[in-house]
Amino acid sequence: MLVVFASAKLFSEVCERLRQPGIVGEILAGVLIGPHVLGWMHPNEMLQILSELGVMFLLFRVGLEVKASELLRVGGVALGVAMAGVVVPFVLGWGISRLWGEPRLESIFTGAAMVATSVGITAKVLADKGLLEARASRIILAAAVIDDVLGLIVLAAVSSMAKGQVNYLELGLTAALAMGFTLLVATWGTRTMRHMLPRLMARMSAADGQFTLAMTLLFGLSMLAVYAGVAAIVGAFLAGMALSESVEHRVLDLTDGVSALLTPFFLAGIGLHFDTTAFASGSALWLTLTIFVAAVISKLVPCALAAARLGLRDALRVGVGMVPRGEVGIVVAQIGMGFGVMAPGVYGIIVLMSVLTTLVAPPMLQWAYRERK
Repeated sequence: MLVVFASAKLFSEVCERLRQPGIVGEILAGVLIGPHVLGWMHPNEMLQILSELGVMFLLFRVGLEVKASELLRVGGVALGVAMAGVVVPFVLGWGISRLWGEPRLESIFTGAAMVATSVGITAKVLADKGLLEARASRIILAAAVIDDVLGLIVLAAVSSMAKGQVNYLELGLTAALAMGFTLLVATWGTRTMRHMLPRLMARMSAADGQFTLAMTLLFGLSMLAVYAGVAAIVGAFLAGMALSESVEHRVLDLTDGVSALLTPFFLAGIGLHFDTTAFASGSALWLTLTIFVAAVISKLVPCALAAARLGLRDALRVGVGMVPRGEVGIVVAQIGMGFGVMAPGVYGIIVLMSVLTTLVAPPMLQWAYRERK
């Protein structure tokens, strides 16, 4: 914990002094201390748990600053952005892999790994810059939540194919449960908590009772999100959004403290997965660069076009905000490895793509939002 936290904050400070987003430094710290550079740290279960807690608290804190009504207001545009950001990356990733001569199932998993956006990275940059209230930011957050649900359906489908058969009934139920849970909490969560929280507080005498209830809701909705088939971070974000109009500022301050402690483990954890062996041969190097460029373009261009009605500047911000893959792409690649359909070399390329898209997104976001400083 000392090595990961201290190195992450040190590199964050260096990047801030160089006028770069601090989270770039925290990811680079993970690369430096990771197994393929200095070899001080290797990904392990403890760091994985801290990382998952870090991104949960990060998204919960972001949710506390987002009103459900504002997010639902941009739902139509966000749906178009999310769908464009799923279809194009999947087709492009699958096509490139097939052209490179990779097996069919491995190519499908490569496409699936390029689908889901890592909302934690974009949310962190926007929160640090105080830009969560911007119209483009609300669309990015809403699209990323929808993106996660759509990505889950894609992953469920390709996993079924890897098992040898596609269970359409199971896929339909999974999709319905995931979408139903997300819509229900997003639509009714704020209203419910606005009525329930004062009544619960009237019965509590412990100090920081609101924070206690907020943490209970955070972990409760995160757990339900997993059972519904979506990521825990979606439940964490929805929990924050449900409480955004009813909690005192004290809850935000306490959440800030926990988030500041745990988020570096999430960011450095992405860097720990950086694998230099992906550059072992010329062919692997070219495939890595091709997949990386395709990963950036396949989110940036279609998502920006889907948001074109907002004007060029906001459309560009939306496109850039959907670029990072982060831990999501790594998880999909790990599932492919588990099924035995993804070779170690291709797994390394997907991990590298996930890390590189995460590294380039913060500077791109800073540039895209430069007029709002």
